[in-house]
Amino acid sequence: MSRIIKPINYVRALDMRQTEQGIKLIKEFFQQNLSTELRLRRVTAPLFVLKGLGINDDLNGVERAVSFPIKDLGDARAEVVHSLAKWKRLTLAEYEIEQGYGVYTDMNAIRADEELDNLHSLYVDQWDWEAVIGREDRTVAFLKNIVERIYAAIRRTEYLTCETYPQLKPFLPEKIHFIHADELLRMYPNKSAKEREDAICEAYGAVFIIGIGGKLSNGEKHDGRAPDYDDWSTIAEDGRPGLNGDILIWYPVLGRSIELSSMGIRVDKESLLRQLKLEGQEQREQLFFHQQLLQGRLPLSVGGGIGQSRLCMVMLHKAHIGEIQASIWPEDMRQECRQLGMPLI
Repeated sequence: MSRIIKPINYVRALDMRQTEQGIKLIKEFFQQNLSTELRLRRVTAPLFVLKGLGINDDLNGVERAVSFPIKDLGDARAEVVHSLAKWKRLTLAEYEIEQGYGVYTDMNAIRADEELDNLHSLYVDQWDWEAVIGREDRTVAFLKNIVERIYAAIRRTEYLTCETYPQLKPFLPEKIHFIHADELLRMYPNKSAKEREDAICEAYGAVFIIGIGGKLSNGEKHDGRAPDYDDWSTIAEDGRPGLNGDILIWYPVLGRSIELSSMGIRVDKESLLRQLKLEGQEQREQLFFHQQLLQGRLPLSVGGGIGQSRLCMVMLHKAHIGEIQASIWPEDMRQECRQLGMPLI
């Protein structure tokens, strides 16, 4: 069954030449704004890491990493990264980044288990960023301030894009709305998590949902998160609000909400041990990354990822991420998209 969202009367506003120019404009402008807002320096990132060190992002814990043997390392296996959530924190320590400053990089990944649709591809590209913080910064107020600064950079990018291409009209609201996942559940108790996201985003235009990864008051998770990078412990589990979340917007082209960024204040020693226990993953304590953290060799940090193709898709009012990036798609999806006026690269 096709998972394609079929926008009504969709007409692409930019041809392929304008689209490629727009992608370049957006990527260059946004990353400079992000760097300035959060005081980040660019670093070079790996495409793959050694398996078994605990450095790769486990996402929801079920996705298979693309892996291969390395001849000159005795066939030790490498894994293509899912994201750089934990690698960045090691990099902060290696570069001896001072508090209040951080790093960002271009992250490229292959997610072979992704279900392909308008928003999801086998290929993932995002700006991964991480900054050093103090113990006093591990608060929801600090997290909200970071979110507002990222959202301001997104809105400036929208303004530039619409000035460059007047046929595109801005739609993002001036401010982003904050809500905890448990409060959202109480607002819409009879809706699924995705339906709750659609409802709140349609109401406010741009939303940051706090506390994603732990169980809510109904015993369910809003969405999955690995237990060893974001501090997501929630009210239902230990009375804490959770220190992570997602930036989502209402996207009128597709008539649904879209996640642009997942981010959060990272685990410290106490929250790492607590979340590993909650998820039954205590054995991970012995892995390289986790030992570095438990032995106090890594700084406290905040970080996240912002989808590059997805941001370009939204800024350029495209209906399918395949109009932005080159990837592999089922042939029937390509044909269907072509008939709907959204040819895939």
